[in-house]
Amino acid sequence: MIKKIGIDQLLPGMFVHDLNCGWLDHPFLKNKFYLRDEATIAKIRAIGVRELYIDTIRGADVFAARTQQEVSADLDRQMLEIASRQDDKPISAELSEEAARARRIHGEANRVVRNIMGDLRLGLQIEVDKLEPMVESMVDSVFRNQDALLPLARLKSHDSYTFEHSVGVCTLMTAFARNLGLPRDEIRELAMGALLHDVGKAKVPDEILNKPAKLSDAEFATMKSHVVQSIIILQHTPKISATALEVAGQHHERYDGSGYPNHLKGEGITRHGQMAAIVDVYDAISSDRIYHKGMPPTQALKKLLEWSQHHFDPALVQAFIRAIGIYPTGSLVRLESGRLGVVVEQNEHNLLEPVVRVFYHAAKQYYIPPETIDLAKVQDRVTGYENYEKWNIDPYKWLPA
Repeated sequence: MIKKIGIDQLLPGMFVHDLNCGWLDHPFLKNKFYLRDEATIAKIRAIGVRELYIDTIRGADVFAARTQQEVSADLDRQMLEIASRQDDKPISAELSEEAARARRIHGEANRVVRNIMGDLRLGLQIEVDKLEPMVESMVDSVFRNQDALLPLARLKSHDSYTFEHSVGVCTLMTAFARNLGLPRDEIRELAMGALLHDVGKAKVPDEILNKPAKLSDAEFATMKSHVVQSIIILQHTPKISATALEVAGQHHERYDGSGYPNHLKGEGITRHGQMAAIVDVYDAISSDRIYHKGMPPTQALKKLLEWSQHHFDPALVQAFIRAIGIYPTGSLVRLESGRLGVVVEQNEHNLLEPVVRVFYHAAKQYYIPPETIDLAKVQDRVTGYENYEKWNIDPYKWLPA
């Protein structure tokens, strides 16, 4: 049986089923392992783990601990409660009108970030003036209709993850900030900071950055140093705002003080830094990496909600979930009818009933004529999320063009 316990309950003789952490990858060689000594417990504690899951069949038990099923059911209830509190997301462009424009913007943004990282490796400086039109275009697209650009933020290739992650975080941050009702100028600076939040990775050797296996302790420390490198780079970049610096410098800080590089805690982390931490973790854990598969978006949101007990501001996590939806645009979902479809738009008055483009019948395992359906207007509903790879489905093919 899988159970969730606190770090203070962890003892040698237990079998770790899930370390329950989601930032810059833990340094252990395996995700699941038998716990043999106190030194390993100290190492787990040092990376900021507060709660984790054990397998009581393969190791010692904690009889009063909640089961994984109980924890999941409680998170589902919380997600439903969040879904019932709606935020207004005015739309000024139809999805069909914005989709092609969003694809062009997304492609250009990835190219720009790739060039920035290449220039930094050559010792060149970031030219903010050249970035501002791109950032403005991304903000404009989200304001016109965020459902066009947001799903593209999920599409990443293994060899371009660093660049595409930055673009994804920028897109998500813009939607998050807009949902909070922040001023347009502030949103633009947040977007700039998000686009540049990982520039310090240009100073991390490629063999560490793209290593197709777990990092050693020394490599892990080098990877973590990218935050300080980002701060140094941006401090020497003319026209970078304090807001952008907060995003880059604090996106790995955690509300309980377990983050890095400065172990900031609670209100010691700026609101911009807290927002950046939420967005960065969500994009990271919902993306495929070289050596592990990303979670489906809804599962990733549930993890953020779970971790908000210690690592994030709960109110901000709930606002982020409402900003992108319980079933975020671009998610693959299964309907009660047995059909599979990609979420193409959110219904702002009911996050549980998005607009879905169905194209496959899961039970009968064959493609069906594509059809776009508004779940708020039909007798069908989402019963769960699915994984594109499991069904060998190309998500890019089914998104609005």
